[in-house]
Amino acid sequence: MKYLLWLLKAAIFFTLFAFALNNQQIVSVNFFFGTLWQAPLVIVVLATFAAGVALGILLMMPRWWKKRRALKHSEPSVNPGSRGNSDADPQTNSTSNTESSSSNAKPPHYGL
Repeated sequence: MKYLLWLLKAAIFFTLFAFALNNQQIVSVNFFFGTLWQAPLVIVVLATFAAGVALGILLMMPRWWKKRRALKHSEPSVNPGSRGNSDADPQTNSTSNTESSSSNAKPPHYGL
């Protein structure tokens, strides 16, 4: 499996390398107010991809921070002296409790 993953990475690298070698033509990108940028096509494509990734990350940051803050406030506080699990009380670990929890079990929601 390790060698297969290495071969896949090598194939992706050589494909991108061949793409870069085949697209060395100079292209002109016209911006506003008559601004012109001339660069090889592969540089323009990579710069556009990087700008899209950066913009996507920047637009997702507030949502990530909001969910992280909500998760931090929803976690119960753990006392250093206590274990924080219910194994210490044998009365709470009855079979009726596990049966009812399995019938009402919901799948975890990961925010995707």
